[in-house]
Amino acid sequence: MKILFTAQATAIGGRNGHSKAADKSVSVDLSIPKEMGGPGKPGTTTPEHLFATGYAACFGSALDYVARNKKIDVAGASITAKVGIGQRDGGGFGLAVALETYLPSHAQAAAEALVAEAHTICPYSNAIRGNVEVTLTTRV
Repeated sequence: MKILFTAQATAIGGRNGHSKAADKSVSVDLSIPKEMGGPGKPGTTTPEHLFATGYAACFGSALDYVARNKKIDVAGASITAKVGIGQRDGGGFGLAVALETYLPSHAQAAAEALVAEAHTICPYSNAIRGNVEVTLTTRV
């Protein structure tokens, strides 16, 4: 694979610490949410929030790419990513992702086809395929 861009970040203190990008574009305080037994400090985030934000943006760009190549207008489209974390049956922890795409002014079947194709090219989708359950929902 030819690398086009590399992002670098450092975390100190794990889920109750701080994470920042080397170029200072992102700098966030983290805390474990109360639902997971943590302090859930106000004004903090979680790795799942960061992953959901990145996945939604990346998937939106994949959708734009697919649509542009097919000369289809997807103006007004939005992607909502929900990233859940929980204990796996076999031990340890795992993630589950739900991606909801809203494509106004499109027929349901055509919108679902665009979303399915975007899922085949999105780098985040490709990175977790086979390891994380991803549920796709398309609304028009």
